[in-house]
Amino acid sequence: MEFVDQLNRKVFLKKTPSRIISLVPSQTELLVDLGLRENIVGITKFCVHPADLKKEKMIVGGTKKVNYNKIKSLNPDIIICNKEENTEKMVLELEKIAPVWISDVRTIDESILLITQLGEIFNVAKKASEITSNIKKKFSELRTITQNFPKRKVLYIIWKDPYMAAGKNTFIDALLQANNFENILDSETTRYPEIREKEFNKADLVLLSTEPYPFRNSDVLKLSEKLEAEVKLADGEYFSWYGSRFMRSMEYFKTFHKDGK
Repeated sequence: MEFVDQLNRKVFLKKTPSRIISLVPSQTELLVDLGLRENIVGITKFCVHPADLKKEKMIVGGTKKVNYNKIKSLNPDIIICNKEENTEKMVLELEKIAPVWISDVRTIDESILLITQLGEIFNVAKKASEITSNIKKKFSELRTITQNFPKRKVLYIIWKDPYMAAGKNTFIDALLQANNFENILDSETTRYPEIREKEFNKADLVLLSTEPYPFRNSDVLKLSEKLEAEVKLADGEYFSWYGSRFMRSMEYFKTFHKDGK
């Protein structure tokens, strides 16, 4: 069987994969939602959803560094990666062990396509269709809720020392747009630029993400004392996890906007 991943790479499989290694936390969550929990044999230490999954599965490393011997011992039929979260060097080594399927998600449509493609690969197309229909409905609901809100200029911070922010051509930016926010970073080329603190006041709202840098309320308080802009903590899972996460996002975003109005 031949499939094409989101980097337009051809991936050849002898059969429907029954032993899966996932090296992307959001895609691990998606695989479980697709009904493939029993087929997952290896995950990363960052695959925290579902909460008890790490008790069941072999931890093979992180998203940037893995134990290849552990992965090989699990005899996987397929390894699921992501262009942004995993490295090219990793993929080259992993391809020596099993077929590697790579996602590349920067838009809501690409996230929906990811679900559909994995549904086809693992022969769970019906479940994938149910999830994509659910997500499309919820995105429509979100846009209905937010479309009449004033469009606020936003800066979404993902890292500290140095500060880095999510720019255009990122899935985070797609979620900001869905929430009727305007990203003040408009460059299409630098997706996660470094940014100086003095530039923060160009925004009406500065969002400090809980991941990958673990910003906390204490960081919000410190920055609020320095800035004219409003500073708020943003749950990084809801703003950056593609796949099935949006099925669980609506209540978070409703509360997020209610608190910020």
